[in-house]
Amino acid sequence: MRALALLMLLLFAPAAFAQSFVANPHARVELVAETARPAPGRALTLGIRIAPQPGWHSYWKNPGEAGAENRLVWTLPPGVTAAAPRYPVPEALLVQGIMNHVYSGPATLLVDIAVPAAARGALPVVLALDYLVCSADLCVPERAVLALTLSTGDGAPDPAVAPSFAAARAALPVALAGATFADTNGRVVLRATIPGIATQAHFFPDADNILVYSAAQTVTRDGGALRLETRSAPGAAPVRLAGVLRVETPEGAKGYALDATPGAIAAAAPATAPPGGADAPATLLPTLALAILGGLLLNVMPCVFPILSLKALALARGNTAPAAARAEARAYTGGVMAITTALGAAILLLRAGGAAVGWGVQLQDPRVILALFLLMTAIALNLAGLFEIEAGAGGMGDRLARAPGAKGAFFTGALAAFVATPCSGPFMAGALGAALVLPPIEGLAVFAGLGLGLALPFLALGYVPALRRVLPKPGAWMARLRHLLSVPMFLTALGLLWVLGRQAGVAGMTLGVGTALGLALALWWLGSRQRYGGTPWLPLGFGVAAAIAGALIVAPAAPGPAAAAGLLNEQPFSETALATTRAAHRPALVYFTADWCITCKVNERGALADAEVARAFARAGVVTLVGDWTRADPAITRFLAANGRSGVPLYLFYHADGRVETLPQLLTPARLLALL
Repeated sequence: MRALALLMLLLFAPAAFAQSFVANPHARVELVAETARPAPGRALTLGIRIAPQPGWHSYWKNPGEAGAENRLVWTLPPGVTAAAPRYPVPEALLVQGIMNHVYSGPATLLVDIAVPAAARGALPVVLALDYLVCSADLCVPERAVLALTLSTGDGAPDPAVAPSFAAARAALPVALAGATFADTNGRVVLRATIPGIATQAHFFPDADNILVYSAAQTVTRDGGALRLETRSAPGAAPVRLAGVLRVETPEGAKGYALDATPGAIAAAAPATAPPGGADAPATLLPTLALAILGGLLLNVMPCVFPILSLKALALARGNTAPAAARAEARAYTGGVMAITTALGAAILLLRAGGAAVGWGVQLQDPRVILALFLLMTAIALNLAGLFEIEAGAGGMGDRLARAPGAKGAFFTGALAAFVATPCSGPFMAGALGAALVLPPIEGLAVFAGLGLGLALPFLALGYVPALRRVLPKPGAWMARLRHLLSVPMFLTALGLLWVLGRQAGVAGMTLGVGTALGLALALWWLGSRQRYGGTPWLPLGFGVAAAIAGALIVAPAAPGPAAAAGLLNEQPFSETALATTRAAHRPALVYFTADWCITCKVNERGALADAEVARAFARAGVVTLVGDWTRADPAITRFLAANGRSGVPLYLFYHADGRVETLPQLLTPARLLALL
């Protein structure tokens, strides 16, 4: 008997030291039974409630790209078995481009316990639960050993816990039949007929390595069905697609458990495709043509046109052999296409790795803005005549815009391409958005096509002698034109300084001005030595070192208060605010901007600041939501991608009847008034 008692103590030792709840440092865990008197031969439901501390979250059964699944180890009497836990509908949480499937608040897992018909008397239940809780910057594994001592009886539910079990069951996804999916060329399309109106949706797959978790999920309506498209994981070839579809409705979030089977799914109809046509299959040739045309139009932008003009002036000096002119044209084109293709490759690689980035992403870094500001200042001072860049100036020539030769042409092209990225012309937005959904090789071809369009004018000058003969003959006018071209470069530098202040605050702007002053003094010293003789390199070296140091130490400012609303009473964009507005059947203008986007600023000081437009919008009750992409914002990047765009500006108008209209990138008051 003593030996039997010792054996029983060892067998049920966890129950002796466990209790039904544990308050760990970052979460409270509780084990609850729906009835304290389970009936033999009938299932007993247990609830495992995990309640993280505010600011922390727990994980769904498939945690996503990070996190860990809960681990449950049961100690049960002989013949008693536990089924797999049933999870409530999860939430999507994107942290630094990594998708997590989480619960940001209390979540109750339901577990069915099979009680054998022969069971009698006490039913001790012990659960050892290992789970992970995370905050924005810390993850902590925790453990809870929980115990309940139940006795067989009539199985009557406990009234005290009935409301909590009813709420837990209501939070479970509802089974939904009839869903189909298709997996083609790395794109998965899921189609399911759901009741009601869904404003947003997200699919959580049960299995790992089926989808790219952090890829944008584009949602449209296909008749009475919901159509969701996203990227499949590399090498995935699913024969079934099971998981939970979470939809946001005017009444709140709902979840549906799907087990989709393969089937043919037609392309989204134009009337139901999202703005920008993200769901429409992109084709290479039309997209490439738009990219080339968009690149061609970039040549008239104030930061690109002077650079192109300098190379044209170099050819206008005459004495350039046809072979040399062609070589410079090829080198300039190579420099432009190298930068646009490299930027495109970087974006495609980052997006493949789960990062939410788009065209112009480098301009969201204040250090890049500072470097461009200093470069534009130096070029403007050179054009103004403060100093010269020549082959005889100690060997630093042949590198910037006025330097002759293929080497100088290559660097000039690279510079022109880099400073052109803030601009998104009327033909570029759709082309670059499509480039991100095309196969990688075709996507890179589109980015290279953008560079080809940007280089076309100088390429034509190099290969068509008749165009070179049209250029004015060299003369004193060239010096005056050169000084005149310094004006747009100074204005570009001033605009970049303003962007720097917006990104890095007053301290960052002050650092930029001080660094530019040091660089200007060094360049003035260089110019004076060039005119009167001497060794210019020591002070110039100090100036360049100061510029590099400034670019390294400048940092983004903490987000400040939102800018004051303008005439349209603009409010910050969020998908929740948009969903609330649409649920109320109110019209909405949604647009995305950035301080470094020239087209954006033209519209904001023109059509969007028109008093007549403001009065008409106020009378119609139009809600205006603005997304600021000056600094990196993954939520805005995902929304842009879902609407077929990789950069700004983007203007969408949501009519009260549910229609969505994509507006042109150059707005006019008449176009805005026509919406009403």
